[in-house]
Amino acid sequence: MLKASKASTPASTETTDPKTVKKKKTANKNASPAGNSKSKKIFVLDTSVILYDHSAIQNFMEHDVAIPITVLEELDNFKKGNDIKNFEAREFIRFIDKLSAEHMLQEWLPLNGKNKGMFKVLMDDSSHLDATKIFGDKNDHRILNAALALQLEQPDAKIVLVTKDINLRLKARALNLVSEDYETGKIQDVAELYTGNDTLDDIPADLVNELYEKGSCDVYKLFTEPPADNHFFVLKSFQNSVLSFYNQQEKQLERIDKLTAFGVKPRNAEQAFAMHALHNPNIKLVTIQGVAGTGKTLLALASALEQRRNYKQIYLARPVVPLSNKDIGYLPGDIKSKLNPYMEPLWDNLKYIQNQFPETSKEYQKIKELVELEKLMITPLAYIRGRSLSNIFFIVDEAQNLTPHEVKTIITRAGENTKIIFTGDIYQIDTPYLDSQSNGLSYLIDRAKNHPLYAHITLLKGERSELANLANELL
Repeated sequence: MLKASKASTPASTETTDPKTVKKKKTANKNASPAGNSKSKKIFVLDTSVILYDHSAIQNFMEHDVAIPITVLEELDNFKKGNDIKNFEAREFIRFIDKLSAEHMLQEWLPLNGKNKGMFKVLMDDSSHLDATKIFGDKNDHRILNAALALQLEQPDAKIVLVTKDINLRLKARALNLVSEDYETGKIQDVAELYTGNDTLDDIPADLVNELYEKGSCDVYKLFTEPPADNHFFVLKSFQNSVLSFYNQQEKQLERIDKLTAFGVKPRNAEQAFAMHALHNPNIKLVTIQGVAGTGKTLLALASALEQRRNYKQIYLARPVVPLSNKDIGYLPGDIKSKLNPYMEPLWDNLKYIQNQFPETSKEYQKIKELVELEKLMITPLAYIRGRSLSNIFFIVDEAQNLTPHEVKTIITRAGENTKIIFTGDIYQIDTPYLDSQSNGLSYLIDRAKNHPLYAHITLLKGERSELANLANELL
């Protein structure tokens, strides 16, 4: 009998050591409580951390947090716009405005919440080591100088520069300044990230036969404890094998039959699992992770077309990653022309499905009609905030280029009868301040596992072509 344990969420690591509000309010601008205790630290945040998470200063437990004045200056350049980074900048500015309503920002101010540290803006960027002379005069190096100056001012405290910019971390360490990545929401071990499926060998032949004949069996015939909700299995006996998944509502292992969606057939077990999750009406949130050519977007789009009658619209979206660090406004033409280079991979998948059928066929014409009537829309994510998406099949491609906050923003837009699919490859990050551990797709997979509305599958085998497989395996 096999044992499967459900995924658990780690407990909070916040500790005690409270400072009274009175003590905080009377502290002078040069005397931080953290400076009086070697067990505490002062974290200096750069702009990249704020743009990643506007609530970052609340996530350092009892330790104190500071930002250089240069960060406020940079945030001023990000406050206008519709991207998530613009929202993050605005929210942080509002938070600081409220926090400092009765105080000066050069003083140590108490952060809201139990067992929280204090906050201030660093004005002094003069240091015995002048980073602007060593590396050049730019904002990043003024931020370094502010942290170095604080280190001189608070010799008894451990000063830590926190930044999503890898190169800035290296420069800080070169100046003997401790520097770290922002860890909140970061997956500790990507190698252990939930895959959504398992292959089990030496399964009793009668159980496999029961699944074939009856279509389901009691989960406790195989497990002493139920597996994660909506988990998929390849069950192998010495005679044969069967594809199955765990239905937590019925406490049953159920057989999976390979489905066909708008002419697209799964070519391996993992694709069959993905197709099943995409068609299951009880599963409202699906993530599909895999390298290029594994069929992530194609399966999602084909499944959406197959179920078009169940939804008012089909949305396909992907994050706009600026070319050569230039915003889409740099590109010529109207908004549609600007977005075409980013959305072309989605059109390619749609054309692939459409071209399986003759131009005169009803399937070919139906896809054309869906696009013309805007029942199927390819759209950017920039204007998703504030909308309520009801009765929508929503596919978000390249989700590894989203932050955890952006993923949350998208999901919270879901109304009644909306299904959201995130696809991507967590090892192919195109944005400078994300990696395989901190991107929104990894975060979602780790946090949502074992929820009855959620299913995940990792696609392993490339099906695009033998040449594409060669590139993935050898290059």
